[in-house]
Amino acid sequence: MTLSILIWLPLAISLLASQLPRAVVGRFCAVGSLVTLGIAISFLARFKLGHAGLQFVTDTVWIGALGIHYKLGLDGLNVALVILTCLVFSCSLIWASLREWERPRSFYFHFGLAQSAVLGAFCAQDLALFVAFFDLMLIPFYFLVGIWGSGERVRATTKLVVYTLIGSFFMLAAAIATGVLASDQHGTNLTFVLSSLQGLPLSHASQEWIFLCFAAAFLVKMPLVPFHGWLADGYKSMPIPAVAAFSAVLSKVAAYGFLRIVIPLFPYAATHFQTLMLLISLPSILWATSLAFTTPDARLVVAYSSVAQLGFITLGIFSLRPEGGQGALLQMVNHGLVTAPAFFIVAALAARAGGSEKLRDMGGIGFRAPVLAALFLIVAFAWLAMPGSSNFIGEFMILLGVFKAKLAIAAVAFVGVVGAAVYALRLFIGSMHNRVGPSVASREIGIADAAAIVPLVGVILVLAFYPQFGLRRSEPSLKAAIASAQVQSTTRTASR
Repeated sequence: MTLSILIWLPLAISLLASQLPRAVVGRFCAVGSLVTLGIAISFLARFKLGHAGLQFVTDTVWIGALGIHYKLGLDGLNVALVILTCLVFSCSLIWASLREWERPRSFYFHFGLAQSAVLGAFCAQDLALFVAFFDLMLIPFYFLVGIWGSGERVRATTKLVVYTLIGSFFMLAAAIATGVLASDQHGTNLTFVLSSLQGLPLSHASQEWIFLCFAAAFLVKMPLVPFHGWLADGYKSMPIPAVAAFSAVLSKVAAYGFLRIVIPLFPYAATHFQTLMLLISLPSILWATSLAFTTPDARLVVAYSSVAQLGFITLGIFSLRPEGGQGALLQMVNHGLVTAPAFFIVAALAARAGGSEKLRDMGGIGFRAPVLAALFLIVAFAWLAMPGSSNFIGEFMILLGVFKAKLAIAAVAFVGVVGAAVYALRLFIGSMHNRVGPSVASREIGIADAAAIVPLVGVILVLAFYPQFGLRRSEPSLKAAIASAQVQSTTRTASR
């Protein structure tokens, strides 16, 4: 079985579903997503530990004249993220399938296209192929926001298009320049295969401006300050299953791009701009944390917390230390597992508060909905990185790596850890306890919500007891990815 089956199956299922009666489209896609998840688990079961190289490789010349290959593969950098993608999309589709949607065939087609594109971006081992999948995965979300969104959806779609198109332009220019300059500087045939480009290092000057182009594209996508202008409108307008998948998975593709592309191909630039990237991450953590514990909107609490967590992930990546990098990879998975059920829980709370997502309209649900409260409490404890949770291990390793790289930045970043406890507990206490809201209908969690929330909470508990599951698989590949940057960093430190 090849990775192509895993990547293209969601799209094929959605196309097949478009020929079925409206009443069964959603459930057919939900069942199909479970099949995709099963295939992903089969790759995980056959994944060999202790290997830094690619496994399950597919390598076919796609556009020979341009040196572009259709090359796919799994290693420690992406195997857990592929499983996360399939799990989150399955839960999102299950949640959606138990509700009514206008134009369901088109709705589920865009979901299938989005999942295929995200899986392709994670598995791509050719720079041009990665860029193609990266741009493709944004297209369905333009429609999901513009057609099925709520509130100021036109403004949200416009901002999302403008920001991401600008970022994509920078990335496309940087990708083309990487292949062309590498072939010119080394006198070889044009290629975009990542493993080949690693053996064709660019000059320091070329690395610097190409690094900045890729960084702009990835920072817009995550997003971090000051590239976050689309965030509030976009997250507020997306339908719940779309925003759960977007926040939990799509934002990780950008962070993954730093580890897969930027640091291995441009190690000098990664070291040169290390402090800049850390200084971008730090205000993102502080800004997002401050908004998360002041905003009156429950959905935006989750949205801003995502920015703070992505700031921590970027800190870990650009610590350029094995501890920080492994913590960042673990935290990518942890964040996806926490933020997706958090959005589903916000939707469940809003349904019990007359449709309002304002915290002031919630409250007093916990005693009459103990199962929902218990599930939310598990998510909240993981969210605030309670000792004993996998999130605690991830944040600890990130801060350890940053502590060894830049002590002052690590010290300030601890404020974000404290802030996470404030906004997580504020959302939990404000919605589950205090006085009963004026329009609150207290009732227990139903099947339509539990079907999406319970599996994600279950995986949170599993990783809390066994975080080594992800760490053992990522360690060899992570060390190989940052090896060149570590050498550059050591040389730079020694020369001072």
